[in-house]
Amino acid sequence: MAKQIRTIGVLTSGGDAPGMNAAIRAVVRTALGNGVKVRGIRRGYSGLLNEDIIDMTARDVSDTIQRGGTILQTARCLDMCTEEGQQKAAAICKKYEIDGLVVIGGDGSFKGARALSNLGVNTIGIPGTIDMDIACTEYTIGFDTAVNTAMEAIDKVRDTSTSHERCSVVEVMGRDAGYLALWCGIANGAEKILLPEEHDYNEEQIIQDITENRKRGKKHYIIINAEGVGDSANLARKIEEATGMETRATILGYMQRGGSPTAKDRVYASIMGAKAVQLLMEGKTNRVVGYKHGEYVDFDIDEALDMQKAIPAYQYDIAKGLSI
Repeated sequence: MAKQIRTIGVLTSGGDAPGMNAAIRAVVRTALGNGVKVRGIRRGYSGLLNEDIIDMTARDVSDTIQRGGTILQTARCLDMCTEEGQQKAAAICKKYEIDGLVVIGGDGSFKGARALSNLGVNTIGIPGTIDMDIACTEYTIGFDTAVNTAMEAIDKVRDTSTSHERCSVVEVMGRDAGYLALWCGIANGAEKILLPEEHDYNEEQIIQDITENRKRGKKHYIIINAEGVGDSANLARKIEEATGMETRATILGYMQRGGSPTAKDRVYASIMGAKAVQLLMEGKTNRVVGYKHGEYVDFDIDEALDMQKAIPAYQYDIAKGLSI
């Protein structure tokens, strides 16, 4: 028979994402509603190793669902990558009687959760990253808000780009994954999308396309460039030198991480948070909550980390077809 869960810990790790507070709120209130205590761990695994741990009540998560970022704060923790750090973290969980832990973050956070599970701490991961690069799930907390934030900013860039008859290179986040760039490219009607998955984009082809479009009377041009491709300022300079068309680079940066989460991020994160608690109460461990084919599901962390995820070729082909 599974050990009864009496106290659940919750932490956010890695990059912050809008909707994390909705997940925290759901964890706290679902647990308390089932007679389980909740301890919040501030600043991710770093806070766990430093014993920055607080008891949480339903009042602590009031008026938080609409807030961006994470009320528990977050940090990256290299010590958690070491066996010594993992052993210490497991001992601290035992010290604070945390027999179930919910980890909200990305792949790196899940590796820490897996290590703790192997050391006897029941752990459940919730995918929280604006990059949407976790292979086991079709949705990650924060992506919907981030893509809408970027889309609205790019709409504004297009307004001024059109007014001045410019080419604009707009850089969105996505160091290793191009989902934000792809979605913004389609949503904003970009003429070109540069993805980290497409390593060897052709500058000469881009310049040729701009030149030919200008001959056909096109007065402005939008290029969405993923952070992992980078060098937006240099690309803008080369385009202007080759075409004579005024070209500007705009890097949206960390504004994409912030802001009040969309309804989708609030609802999906809430359901994932509640499901994580339910899994712990069922005696489950080493699992990741995901969203597949319209259902909230869970996967073994080892299985989830072994999965691969690629940009959907069909969507990318459509984006290129619509940019003519």
